[in-house]
Amino acid sequence: MYSHYTRESQLTAIILDDLKRVTHFARQQEKLFAEHINQRNSFETRKELTRLQRELDNMKRRDSELTILFKRLYEDNVLGRIPDEHLRMLSSEYTDEQKILRINIPKAEEKMEKMKNSLTNVELFIEKAKRYTDITEVTSELLHLFIDRIVVGEKAERYSRTAEQCVWIYYHDIEILDDVTKE
Repeated sequence: MYSHYTRESQLTAIILDDLKRVTHFARQQEKLFAEHINQRNSFETRKELTRLQRELDNMKRRDSELTILFKRLYEDNVLGRIPDEHLRMLSSEYTDEQKILRINIPKAEEKMEKMKNSLTNVELFIEKAKRYTDITEVTSELLHLFIDRIVVGEKAERYSRTAEQCVWIYYHDIEILDDVTKE
């Protein structure tokens, strides 16, 4: 893997232009903006929610299975079907797996809740956009208020100074709007 290099000034200009574009769209075309975001989010979010729900169901099912296995393992040990060293080894493995599941289940539930809430946060984003009508520079306040994260892709050509490079800006409340290509 190689590293890519993007000048801070270039990235700042891209963020500023995109922030202006998105907030202007949100202010001027509220209904269209909300429809666009909800339409895009509904398909992607439903797909992701379905995947997460399946994953969550599998984790919960496995957690229940492990509880049952513990009971059977203990009973088999008491009845003399399983030696003590096997009981210790298996219960240790099952305990570790169950600990991981019990940490990951709430995380998955929280992620699902955030995704469900993101579908209703378009209005919140529009309200923020209305408060900031004249954005002339990227400030830390604006970054914290509007932007969740920024992902800079690798250049299409290695070591090229002129190759295109994608930048994805993820906004709070609405996730990603579009990718921005930088040359």
